[in-house]
Amino acid sequence: MGNTRRLVFAGLFVAIGVTLPLAFHTIPNAGSVFLPMHIPVLLCGLICGPVYGMLCGLLAPLISSAVTGMPPAAMLPQMLCELAVYGLVSGLLVRAVRTPYRSVNLYLSLVGAMLAGRLTYGALNALVFRAGAYTMELWLTAAFLTALPGIAAQLLFIPAIVLALEKAGLVRQESALDRRAQQKDSV
Repeated sequence: MGNTRRLVFAGLFVAIGVTLPLAFHTIPNAGSVFLPMHIPVLLCGLICGPVYGMLCGLLAPLISSAVTGMPPAAMLPQMLCELAVYGLVSGLLVRAVRTPYRSVNLYLSLVGAMLAGRLTYGALNALVFRAGAYTMELWLTAAFLTALPGIAAQLLFIPAIVLALEKAGLVRQESALDRRAQQKDSV
């Protein structure tokens, strides 16, 4: 996929990252339960690569906070870090994980990114944003128990969306050889 197409998809994912949570914020606590901003960021990393994924993870919550007030300023720093890690790691892993099965590659990349983002969120809260007041119990509850419906939705929908976009020819799975050839052509 060329850079222009990646940029367009990344812009679309940022826009989805700003608008999708609006539907969930009409329900109290639905954002932390269904994690609507995570989906477009993870999709961006898987489809557009690590740099665009990371930028989507930074821009979507930043723009959303400025335009809608959600996430609130107190939660914005840790969300920026967490979502940037989701986008970056999903993009890195989808390029690195190589089994004979595309769906397995997607699931391994997705689960790895989801764990990396949650670990980042927990570590930053424990060490920086809520140092001394953030416990393992709080982290496990917020990152896994409360978010279980969102985690299930991510595991169900994200690989299906990526595979559907590939099948429709809107995006294509790139191999390491394709990327090397593109790099040589651009030099």
